[in-house]
Amino acid sequence: MDMNATGPDNATLQMLRDPAVAVALPAVYSLVALVSIPGNLFSLWVLCRHIGPKSPSVIFMINLSVTDLMLAGVLPFQIHYHANGHHWVFGVLLCNVVTVVFYANMYSSILTMTCISVERFLGVVYPLSAARWRRRRYALAACAGAWLLLMAALSPLARTDLTYAVGDLGIVTCFDVLKRTMLPSVAMWAVFLFTIFVLLFLIPFVVTVACYTATILKLLRARGGEGHSRGQRRRSVCLAAVVLLAFVTCFAPNNFVLLAHMVSRLFYGRSYYHVYKLTLCLSCLNNCLDPFVYYFASREFQVRLRDYLGYGRLPALHGQDARRDSSLFSAARTLSARSAATCAPDDDDDRPGTQRRESEF
Repeated sequence: MDMNATGPDNATLQMLRDPAVAVALPAVYSLVALVSIPGNLFSLWVLCRHIGPKSPSVIFMINLSVTDLMLAGVLPFQIHYHANGHHWVFGVLLCNVVTVVFYANMYSSILTMTCISVERFLGVVYPLSAARWRRRRYALAACAGAWLLLMAALSPLARTDLTYAVGDLGIVTCFDVLKRTMLPSVAMWAVFLFTIFVLLFLIPFVVTVACYTATILKLLRARGGEGHSRGQRRRSVCLAAVVLLAFVTCFAPNNFVLLAHMVSRLFYGRSYYHVYKLTLCLSCLNNCLDPFVYYFASREFQVRLRDYLGYGRLPALHGQDARRDSSLFSAARTLSARSAATCAPDDDDDRPGTQRRESEF
């Protein structure tokens, strides 16, 4: 967003006039919607009907799938807006709704991925001492707390008119140009934007990187005798590396460019908004990645998808191998099972009948 008292700056006007931006943004958002909606609907169907919210991991996955679908649901409005020359025709209320939903769900994905990374870290690195914290009640509380934090942080966007008439271009923008009077001072703008950056991205980013790094190191040091084979350990490490790379690729560029843009705009009068709009597309691409991560992380997803596409069944697993394959991080499964007797009844993460699903960035 570009903050102006009298009108958009030259960089913003150039971005709004640029035909390449008017083509690139709708194209990327259309791709995200076409891939994300069926992929996440299928994921949600498997999670709810064939697995159920029996563990913290699955609860986080369901929240993530719903989050992805909500974000994909507002993309048609964004597609129309940018394809129409960045001209918003749906009114003030819908502009506010689409903007809040768009950003709330984007940051909800980050927070949910962080929750999953912490849950995986505890399950792999501290399976015994952390068992009492890995319960469904805490997963539900974490999801509720994340949404309350998002609503509080984004509340200024819900209370103001986010449309702006650009007389030079004859268009009405939606959250591309903001009035400085939306907040009472530059200091309040700085607090608002830095709060979003630090609470909703930087802290989750650092926690996610730390958790995945520790998890990967633990798996690399593990031995087959701890409940997993070399091949399973290699798959778990590679998958953890892939989802961490996706987190860094999708969310980091957008949020670091946002930081550079808001510092430059608030204190130096310069703008990087055109770069920010392009990196915003990268954050939405995460919606396309989650269903593929589900597929590679879970044999259940592989079986259901292959049956749906008519490719036949996977080779059957037997005995202990079948139990191992039901978890992405099978190293934690055996260790966690040792503490099952000490867990509360609702902590069924590691019970034999529960297949755990990992799908975070």
